[in-house]
Amino acid sequence: MLIKKKASWALPESAATPEHVYMNRRSWLKAAGFSGLGLASTMIGGGMGGAMTSTALAAITGYPAVRNDAYGLDRAITDEEDATTYTNFYEFGSSKNIWKKSRNMTTDPWAVTIDGLVESEITLDAEDLVRKIGGLEERLYRHRCVEAWAMAVPWTGVPLANLIALAKPLPEAKYLRMETFLDPDVAPGQKQGWYPWPYVEGLTIAEAQNELAFLATGIYGKNMPNQNGAPIRLVVPWKYGFKSIKSIVRFSFTDTKPVSFWQELAGTEYGFWANVNPMVPHPRWPQRTERLLGTGQRVKTEIFNGYGDQVAGLYADMTFDDPRTLYF
Repeated sequence: MLIKKKASWALPESAATPEHVYMNRRSWLKAAGFSGLGLASTMIGGGMGGAMTSTALAAITGYPAVRNDAYGLDRAITDEEDATTYTNFYEFGSSKNIWKKSRNMTTDPWAVTIDGLVESEITLDAEDLVRKIGGLEERLYRHRCVEAWAMAVPWTGVPLANLIALAKPLPEAKYLRMETFLDPDVAPGQKQGWYPWPYVEGLTIAEAQNELAFLATGIYGKNMPNQNGAPIRLVVPWKYGFKSIKSIVRFSFTDTKPVSFWQELAGTEYGFWANVNPMVPHPRWPQRTERLLGTGQRVKTEIFNGYGDQVAGLYADMTFDDPRTLYF
């Protein structure tokens, strides 16, 4: 049963970005090379010259977006404060309370590159990318962390399949590799050399084209907070949360299965597929139940996080000697 809350996204007209500020931003983008689909400069978090220090002038617009009722929930939406202050973002540290540390990350403008086995490689600003593959819609999804906590979130964004249509991958492209920013001056966690930075994740093209795969730019009817993966992140609700890469700067189409961040770091515990399966325990803890953020209630975990009807067919032909290769 869905519990309706007061619309926390409601903003007064005075909060809108002034037109002259928005136009100044567009002039800056044009001067920097962000013109249409043309090749842009790499002035992003990990770009040439390091992080930009100017305050963001504008952001991806279109909030609140119309909710797509085809994607509903059978549980209450998690309280916004819980979902935005209890997060994993190892670029800023290993604690859950990293939302303050992520404040220094400038997420607009933000260059996003699409390359690899595509008809034409492009780099463009995140706002322009979303405009070209939009429009925005809101979806209610479950989110299940491999650490056995869970939340239910109203994400705003666009289907990942829309980006694939824009990219026009070549027939030999079998996988989509995604990469986040690299800037240790802004993200202190990236100074820890034992991690294989930058964060990398991957999907098969079939997974990326599934109706559930979603590029989120907002949450709770607002722009995405830095700590939740601004300005654009992946949401794949049938997989464990570590697959949902944050603050993406590169989408690469390839014929080689990507080696993800956690797979490279701890291959005996994390694998490529990462589909939720309560019957396969993590080597250090069980997965049969999950703890709901905000309430602390423990509920049974469902296969594919409850999305088996939409995604089980992706894996029907797979045979594995060890089920961990499918679920971790």
